[in-house]
Amino acid sequence: MAVTEALLLQSQGVVAAALLPASRPRRLSGLLRLRTRVHQANLRQLVSIDDLRQVARDDDHAVVNGRAPAGTPTTPEGSGGTGTAAQRLRAIAEAAADRADMHDIIGRQRDNWNHLLLHSTNSLTLAASVMAALAPAAPAMAALKASAGLLLATAAVTMAAVNRIQPSQLAEEQRNATRLWRQLERDVVRAALDDDHGGNVQVQEAMDRVLALDAAYPLPLFPGMLDKFPSTVEPTRWWPRRRQPPAQSSSSSSSAKTVNGGAPRRGATSSGNGWTRELEDEMRGVARVLGAKDEQEHVSNAKLALRLNRGLAVAGPALAGTAALATAFVGEAAAGSWASGAAVLCGALAAAANTVEHGWQVGMLFDMFRNVAGFYRKVQEDIEACLDEADVERRENGEVFRTKVALMLGRSTADLRQFREMASPSFKDDDINDFAGKLF
Repeated sequence: MAVTEALLLQSQGVVAAALLPASRPRRLSGLLRLRTRVHQANLRQLVSIDDLRQVARDDDHAVVNGRAPAGTPTTPEGSGGTGTAAQRLRAIAEAAADRADMHDIIGRQRDNWNHLLLHSTNSLTLAASVMAALAPAAPAMAALKASAGLLLATAAVTMAAVNRIQPSQLAEEQRNATRLWRQLERDVVRAALDDDHGGNVQVQEAMDRVLALDAAYPLPLFPGMLDKFPSTVEPTRWWPRRRQPPAQSSSSSSSAKTVNGGAPRRGATSSGNGWTRELEDEMRGVARVLGAKDEQEHVSNAKLALRLNRGLAVAGPALAGTAALATAFVGEAAAGSWASGAAVLCGALAAAANTVEHGWQVGMLFDMFRNVAGFYRKVQEDIEACLDEADVERRENGEVFRTKVALMLGRSTADLRQFREMASPSFKDDDINDFAGKLF
């Protein structure tokens, strides 16, 4: 069956080559290679990131020794090794696809953890509370006391463990990571098909993005899990830090620099490649509003969610443990009826705290706010990186870039004109009333 499909693909390629103009044989060959790779995706084992790093080290060692890496076709002298770069980009794309599947599977598993542990812990707590209420009047009071105390102690330990790992927050991390890994795979596949701009620079950029994503959204639970109750709240960063080109040391100092709480400075860039002075002011204004309003707003929301989550994480196990201790005094003459009432009340409050924390998924809300703040910071850094390039011909086309920014912010391109005045140094951050983003 596979041989038949391969022959069909080959025959379709021959027919397509006869129909398309002769000026695009390289693009055709790239598309055919892509179709073949898609056809063989289910037959080939995807590589891990460790294998990818080993391949990169072997290639670098082979280049240093003046020989081509094993298993790679030889390229003509002066071609820049585009064949090897394309192969390495395909390896990165395969690793990204594999990682996306892994995060998707683990995200579903951890979401199931959240639901199962929520319902099971509440069932333990409420059943033990009912036992504690019935114990004083029951003939088998000792058995009910012991059962209620054991169930409440188990619920307290379970709550403490669940509050430590925060399954809803873990699931949100994996959902966001799945989307970003698939985005990386698409970008790398496009780079591999772009024969005109392929090279080791794109390979290095893709590798940096892989490592940054691995650090931002780790797969292991222990060790390596992100801190669920950090002392300081920062936007999530899943992209590599921008490297300042050495040739721009003088020009970058005169380029626009947007800093939170400060006004941007204007550069001396001339018009061209779709860029005008008005468009640059729009982009500087958008970057300034993103840093001063959008990012800060979501960081503040993340701090509120973190404080609420921390309080509930402590209250739930503490109330369940108090209820377990109260059951030991049920039926005692000196204690009276307060022990049974305390056990029932604390057990009910523990179940309520556990429901609010994990039923409302407060940990997920905290991580979502951090991710949104990171999204706005990334848009801000992309704008600054584009404006820092003094040569407008080396930038992305201005109209295309404005369209991309507008789409990322959920606005139309005409809406961005209102931010032009905010690029002025005389405009204060306190006077900014509107948010730049409407997508979140």
